[in-house]
Amino acid sequence: MDELLSLADAFPAIPIVVDHAGGPIGVGSYRHRRAEVFFIWKDGMAKLAKRPNLHVKLGGLGMKVGGLDFDDRDPQATSSELAAAWRPYIETCIELFGTHRCMFESNFPVDRKACSYVTLWNAFKIMTQGCSASEKSDLFSATAARFYGLSCVMEDPAWPAGAQDAGR
Repeated sequence: MDELLSLADAFPAIPIVVDHAGGPIGVGSYRHRRAEVFFIWKDGMAKLAKRPNLHVKLGGLGMKVGGLDFDDRDPQATSSELAAAWRPYIETCIELFGTHRCMFESNFPVDRKACSYVTLWNAFKIMTQGCSASEKSDLFSATAARFYGLSCVMEDPAWPAGAQDAGR
C-alpha cells in the first residue's frame, strides 16, 4: 500500500483504482492473525482513501489469498455466507471512500472457485439492503461508469442484469 500511496501522490490528477478491496491477506503466516491483519489493512485503506484520485473495486475476496476459505469448498458458499464474511471489508471501504469512489467487481472467472456469478451478485445485494437508491446506483454501476467514462443505464441498480435470485 505504501507504493500505491507514493504513486497516487506522484500523479494526483490521474485516477487510480485499488483492486480487490485492497487485497487483504489471509494465508501463510497471516492465516491465524485475521484481527491483526484487518487492523493493518484498514489503516492502509484509510491512508489510501485520503487520496481523492483513488477509487476502490469491491470484490476479489473469494480468492485463496484472502484466507476466507470459500475457494474449493463443496458445496459452494451461499450469498448470505459470503455477505457475512465479506461485510467488514466491503463496509469499511464504503465508509472510507464513500459510494462515489467504490464499485462492485465480479473478478470472474477467478471467483468461480468460491461461488457462482449469481451468488456473488446476490451477496452484494444483501450487503447493500440498507443503502439508498443513489448509493446502490454508485456501487453497482455509476461509479464504474464515471471512472471508466462509460454510459450505463440500469432500471434497478439493486438487481444487475442476470443476477436474479437463484435460491442461494
